[in-house]
Amino acid sequence: MQKELYTSKNSDYLKNNNTWHVEDSPWKAEQVFKIIRRNTIEPKKVVEIGCGAGEILVQLQNLIKDKSVSFEGYDISPDAYELSKQRANEKIKFYKEDLLAKENAFFDLCLVMDVFEHVDNYIDFIKQCSKKATYKIYHIPLELHASALLRNKLIESRRSVGHIHFFTKDTALATLSDTGQAILDYFYTPISSGIPKKSIKTKVANLFRKVLFKVQPDFSVRLIGGYSLIVLTQ
Repeated sequence: MQKELYTSKNSDYLKNNNTWHVEDSPWKAEQVFKIIRRNTIEPKKVVEIGCGAGEILVQLQNLIKDKSVSFEGYDISPDAYELSKQRANEKIKFYKEDLLAKENAFFDLCLVMDVFEHVDNYIDFIKQCSKKATYKIYHIPLELHASALLRNKLIESRRSVGHIHFFTKDTALATLSDTGQAILDYFYTPISSGIPKKSIKTKVANLFRKVLFKVQPDFSVRLIGGYSLIVLTQ
């Protein structure tokens, strides 16, 4: 991870992403809630590593009926912390700290949402994340597809949002397995159609994606992308 991209005050990351992707948070929280319900998990203590502005935890709190559940969000960015602390409430706390450095911190569920593609030593990072909770949920962009390669889009992702690793479904799952985690469940998440602020070009492409995905989901994602992967591990 190029730490200065995230840890300096008024960082370049904030300049390129001034909302810290808050507008995507309701949709991402819905994906988390869906995989929790599919697997009948009832966590009491939830943490998010790399929580950004913290809105995913706020939205997840609204979705979970059990109001005794506590939430904690950690991020090393001072800009992200400034955005998140205004969202804190009695059951949601935010910290400008590296959770992985806290030896005795342990939770029922750990969220790692679109994070490890930013991290230099991502294998070790995932191993450390896996030690922080019984269950882990990862959301992983699947940016390595034919369309992205033909249009040279990976370098754009690197410059705009700091992604330095790129994955397919199979390499993402293999990475998590290689860190010693048991994969309990996963599914594609339609990020191209799920998040707001879609261009006319994207809306047109989504029509084709929707049709092809229904027929051949894996082939569709490898060919034209538009999806991420959410994975539950133990």
